[in-house]
Amino acid sequence: MRIFPSIDIIEGKCVRLTQGDFGKMKVYRENPVEVAKEFEEADLEYLHLVDLDGAKKGHVVNWKVIEAIQAETALKVDFGGGVKSQQEVEELLELGIEQINIGSLAVREPETFVRWMHDYGSENFILSADVKNEMIQFGGWTQASAISIFDLAAQFEKEGLEFLTCTDIHTDGMLQGPNFGLYRKLKKKFPNLKVIASGGISSVDDLTELTYLNLHGAIVGKAIYEQKIKLADLKKLQ
Repeated sequence: MRIFPSIDIIEGKCVRLTQGDFGKMKVYRENPVEVAKEFEEADLEYLHLVDLDGAKKGHVVNWKVIEAIQAETALKVDFGGGVKSQQEVEELLELGIEQINIGSLAVREPETFVRWMHDYGSENFILSADVKNEMIQFGGWTQASAISIFDLAAQFEKEGLEFLTCTDIHTDGMLQGPNFGLYRKLKKKFPNLKVIASGGISSVDDLTELTYLNLHGAIVGKAIYEQKIKLADLKKLQ
């Protein structure tokens, strides 16, 4: 199972939210690039990078941070947060971003997401699904939809989707463990999708249990910054 340490950016700083609430933001580090370098120095390979300003505004905002991390580290970065245009997709791929997370646009303009997968390769994209009670939330977790995670995944799997990250907003930032039942259901319904767990991971034991579900990967954020999980432990699990 791949381990994806996470960096969330607001106004160029490394932050974490609790349950997706922008009113419950904590700044952990002033310089996200330094954090990324620390991940690389710990021999971690991957980075999940989120532009929370972009998610809220509907377009990528923190380009300087993205460019600096790409220039100053060799981490394999998947990026999300406000990607809404073909130009942004092309600029991110040209910068060397490994994969682009698509969330709100996949709900609002599914035909655009399908076209991008066909034009640029489905391996370059991750469907980033944020859920409450298995129902999709979008717009930086501020809007509810009437579609379930299972219906959304099925819709895009037919079009060649390979990668799915699912974040349970109830667990995100709570450090009380992920929604194991949700990931079991996803793997049972979609055995061929590469599913990535996100939200609530609080310990090495959580990660160990997720490996038994045969997931593709797991995103770890707040547990790192609150020192619940050490970087050396993450390296052992890769």
